[in-house]
Amino acid sequence: MNDATPPAAPRLTSFSHGGGCGCKISPGVLSDILRNASGFPAPAQLLVGIESADDAAVWQLDDERALVATTDFFMPIVDDPFDFGRIAAVNALSDVYAMGARPIMALALVAMPIERLPLESIRAILAGGESVCAAAGIPVAGGHTIDSVEPIYGLVALGLGHPGRIKRNDGARPGDRLVLGKPLGVGIMSAALRKEQLPPEGYAAMIATTTRLNTPGMALSELEDVHALTDVTGFGLLGHLLEMCRGARVAARLSMAAVPRMAGVEALIARGFVTGASARNWAAYGDAVRLSDDGAQRALLTDPQTSGGLLVACAPEALEAVLEAFRRDGFAEACEIGEMVSGEPGVEVQA
Repeated sequence: MNDATPPAAPRLTSFSHGGGCGCKISPGVLSDILRNASGFPAPAQLLVGIESADDAAVWQLDDERALVATTDFFMPIVDDPFDFGRIAAVNALSDVYAMGARPIMALALVAMPIERLPLESIRAILAGGESVCAAAGIPVAGGHTIDSVEPIYGLVALGLGHPGRIKRNDGARPGDRLVLGKPLGVGIMSAALRKEQLPPEGYAAMIATTTRLNTPGMALSELEDVHALTDVTGFGLLGHLLEMCRGARVAARLSMAAVPRMAGVEALIARGFVTGASARNWAAYGDAVRLSDDGAQRALLTDPQTSGGLLVACAPEALEAVLEAFRRDGFAEACEIGEMVSGEPGVEVQA
């Protein structure tokens, strides 16, 4: 009789060179790659395509319906397979909500090291994603699988919205107030987790925010005075805010004191838990940012957010309605963080 204990399953994060939205190609490199993208004439039905840095493509079906299509996938940001599946699915569906649409179905994208990762772990990843889709009220209607060196999971997500209420990221106006729906710090937390230095309460907070569906996007689509909407992911708050500024040809003022952050994140930054993606982000767009602090503030504002919060630009008179839309869905930390102003596209960070 063999009493030997079976070997423990390897840590999911040990397979990947980067986790979550920190895997994204840096904004500077991505810009170079897409610089000579095909200029194929867009059909009139294509309401949103590659001409902007928006969250999803939008195709008008008729006067009342527009199809929203997006995809997102990445390598593990956590070691628990079920949590990894949940985070990846929430992150993918976020792009539908960020356009102001309602998800209708998803397809799974699955790439796994079959010979090295236990099948139970792979099943748990898929189950995590399915649980999120069930919570969103949609089926996982199919997908595609391959054998891969690194574990990769995500979704193709489809949604429906009204053509006149689709929210792009390039409609902000001077005077608009900025609202952020989730606190920052996911990349910093994940960096500590990889080094096994994230306390249990930190992990619980990280899972709570990354597995919360950005459902307020549907209610925000109903508000005419919401002028621009996006979600904050791999390029950090500054990167996605700059996309808003450049699309609308306006500038932004950000109040550092108002920016929500996860409890304990400053202490982790002080201990050196900053991702490589943060430095790549700053190298790509730092010349468009006025920021007196080059340490903790920069680390937080460039931190890649996996399954991050919605970023809203709205008229001042709509601010309370926007905050109420977040509160109704349990986003108690959503708050005003700044404003849009006239000027060359860029961000000024104030104390």
